[in-house]
Amino acid sequence: MSKFTPLVACGNCPIRHNAVCAQCDSDELATLERLKSYKVYPAGARLSDAGMPLTHFSSIVEGCATMSKTLEDGRRQTVGLLLPSDFIGRPGRTTSAYDVESLTEVKLCRFERVEFERLVQTTPHIANRLLTMTLDELDAARDWSVVLGRLTAREKVAAFLVSLARRLASVQGKRNAGSGVMIHLPLSREAMADHLGLTLETTSRQVSALRRDGVIETSSNRDIRIPDFERLAIEAGEDDDGGLIV
Repeated sequence: MSKFTPLVACGNCPIRHNAVCAQCDSDELATLERLKSYKVYPAGARLSDAGMPLTHFSSIVEGCATMSKTLEDGRRQTVGLLLPSDFIGRPGRTTSAYDVESLTEVKLCRFERVEFERLVQTTPHIANRLLTMTLDELDAARDWSVVLGRLTAREKVAAFLVSLARRLASVQGKRNAGSGVMIHLPLSREAMADHLGLTLETTSRQVSALRRDGVIETSSNRDIRIPDFERLAIEAGEDDDGGLIV
């Protein structure tokens, strides 16, 4: 069951400089303070269902969730991994386009849909930031289509770890993921396989191969150390400029 938690002032929010409110001035933040609410969901909860009415837009403050599409025959494809500062919902849309499920306990900063759509129309800083985030998501989706369509299973696993390390570094305010970095996988090996379009067995085999070859080190199924980030990036099919080799 979900629960409410005390509000944190926007100026002290851990996602303040990455979320949809990143460009807001003090007056705009004061408006958001009046409109926001927090809600916490346990791991495995449905945050929204495709085709169902969308009453709130949300930013993830803590935790991790997945976006997925389920076909009529029951097959499911994960289409996005949501981390802190990621935005759920799209102004102008009254229903959810995807199933969104929490992988860990998730804290959301929520805004009632109609009120937020009004803010988008009257607050250029929010509208501009939302546009930037949307374009970033589009670029990421295009890159991920290359990963899913052209890379080998080993390259897919490496590319996922590279992407996750960079996203976590961004949330933590770091310029680069760096070498010797530790990452904690927010999703199970099965969920990771689903995200990559691989079987669980193939995913586990490739993680083991990367560990055996010294590309990664693991202290548990969820805790991974990357001793040489450039080497992992090359395993993911990246060239020296950070672009994918296709």
